[in-house]
Amino acid sequence: MSKVVPVLIAISIIGILGLPLGDPKFIAVALALEASFVGLTILSIKKIIYALIPNIVIAGIVISGNTLSPVHINIMLSLNPIYNAIILLIGGYILQALLVVTTIVEYRKIKQTRIKNTRYT
Repeated sequence: MSKVVPVLIAISIIGILGLPLGDPKFIAVALALEASFVGLTILSIKKIIYALIPNIVIAGIVISGNTLSPVHINIMLSLNPIYNAIILLIGGYILQALLVVTTIVEYRKIKQTRIKNTRYT
């Protein structure tokens, strides 16, 4: 979980920075999403393995949501406003993809450790 926690913290920070830039009518959804990332961060710090699968699911939802949103696509392609575009690109794609990769790596590592432990007992 040591690799997943910094990524979740970075996503939370970027999300908090991006909250004031979003559409006010979606603030409740944005707050719920940020709360879920904070919750997953806490669970990951406590090394609760069950937090790994929701990491992948939520990251997939964020990536697909950003991709399906015409407004987000327009902001990212036009880079206007630049601050919104940077937040969307970093938080919505780069860090989400990194979260998926680090979660898969951690899950495999935990699974291999469990297999090794059951073989020698």
